[in-house]
Amino acid sequence: MGTNAKEIKILILASISGGYAGADSVGQLHAEYAPNAYVFPCRSPCMFPEDFYLRAFERGMDAILVMYSGTDCPYKGAAEHTAGIINRVYPMMQERGIDARRLRLVAICTVCTKPFMREVEQMNELLQGIGPVRDEIAAAPVPQPQIAQSGK
Repeated sequence: MGTNAKEIKILILASISGGYAGADSVGQLHAEYAPNAYVFPCRSPCMFPEDFYLRAFERGMDAILVMYSGTDCPYKGAAEHTAGIINRVYPMMQERGIDARRLRLVAICTVCTKPFMREVEQMNELLQGIGPVRDEIAAAPVPQPQIAQSGK
């Protein structure tokens, strides 16, 4: 089920203190990573609610890498809150027929260039195998509305 890398899109939610700094370090090394990875810097990924991830998939993002600084985050409780959000998103994805492997939470430090590039590469390899998210969403069973029965 191979797919052209230009067709698939990876959103990287990169905390300023972690993933974005790692992406910047990759750039300073003049290293390259896949052009289908879109880096979105943010203070902390915990600012995005569960439905943000679902909407991103529904709108065509094939994978989301949440790259944050983990327990080194300067915001008290943000790392734990981010992990909690991601853990709540996984069952919501499965309910919609979306492969949970499309969403990854990874701790990336300011100088983690190789881990940053490896995460993007591994996600692209996964997406080559499972294809675009639109196929999973289209194949998902449509929930049937419950019809209330009148009591006699």
